[in-house]
Amino acid sequence: MKRRQNLTFAVIMTACFALLGCNEESANNTDSVATPKPQTFNWKMVTAWPKNYPALGTSAERVAERINSMSAGRLTIKVYAGGELVPPLEVFDAVSRGTAQMGHGAAYYWKGKTDTAQFFTSVPFGLSAIEMNAWLHKGGGLQLWQEAYAPFGVKPFAIGNSGMQMGGWFNKEIHGLDDLKGLKIRMPGLGGEVLNRLGATTVNLPGSEVFTALQTNAIDASDWVSPYNDLAFGLHKAAKYYYYPGWQEPQAVLELIINQAAWDSLPTDLQAIVTEAIRAGNADMLDDFTWNNARALSELKQADVQLRRFPDEVLQAMKQESALVLNDLASKSDLNQRIWDSMQAFQQQVTQMHKISEKELYNWRD
Repeated sequence: MKRRQNLTFAVIMTACFALLGCNEESANNTDSVATPKPQTFNWKMVTAWPKNYPALGTSAERVAERINSMSAGRLTIKVYAGGELVPPLEVFDAVSRGTAQMGHGAAYYWKGKTDTAQFFTSVPFGLSAIEMNAWLHKGGGLQLWQEAYAPFGVKPFAIGNSGMQMGGWFNKEIHGLDDLKGLKIRMPGLGGEVLNRLGATTVNLPGSEVFTALQTNAIDASDWVSPYNDLAFGLHKAAKYYYYPGWQEPQAVLELIINQAAWDSLPTDLQAIVTEAIRAGNADMLDDFTWNNARALSELKQADVQLRRFPDEVLQAMKQESALVLNDLASKSDLNQRIWDSMQAFQQQVTQMHKISEKELYNWRD
């Protein structure tokens, strides 16, 4: 009996040692299998702005830093200022053909590629910044924008907004409509088309050339952005009169565009990181402009800048002509008409809300 017990004990112990040996071998095998390194991506971003230019150039740098941090270095982006890799007004082409995976600019610069793009920067007498963001991200505007850029292999996002802009810098006063006739002004987008119809001559210049063009009288006037950026460019030293309101751009969307093939190459988690980093950048830029425009306007007033309001006669003519320009643009394609119909419908609806909220607030502040 005792002998049988000893034999049983030996069998059990042998099995235990065998099991332990298998487990150890399994662990060793597991350790020997190397964990695959995650795929990394190195992208280029070209911009339409001078290097580190307030709000616009710095926005590009910040979103690149944000994506690098959020992705733990799996997606790094090198930012090129306007002219470093491609000229400022060739950003769209560079991204479309894959010279760079990303671009940072403004949609209305590309109206020569597709006139539809103009809707997605600003519409004269149109939506405000908060309204435009709502239409893009809740009202289907972003999907229409993506549809417009799809034939070029480009995917657009809203990377920021300037808020309401100023009417521009002028070297002569505007007393009436006759003063617009023959005026040579830098004004891109739909606002420029309105002024053309009112007798002005518009040109499209990158921001880096605006100061010199004003100072040398190559142009008589120019819009740019708003006090924050205008002060940084020193435009108050090149022109005498600073006009408001910014009828031509009651807000201005800045865009970040991505080459579609490059986007499709990213795994879904990196696509999500890029999307959320851009959304954060969109909010950040509006904060930047809102805070710094107020400070910059005070500084411009201390520099004895002569603020002028456009006469009502001029604003009324601009509004009437804007409606004609926008209807003409809408009639050029089914997509344009769908965009304009959607935008108008939302503007009519949201205006009723803001008449009893935003407008009342500003009236009481006065």
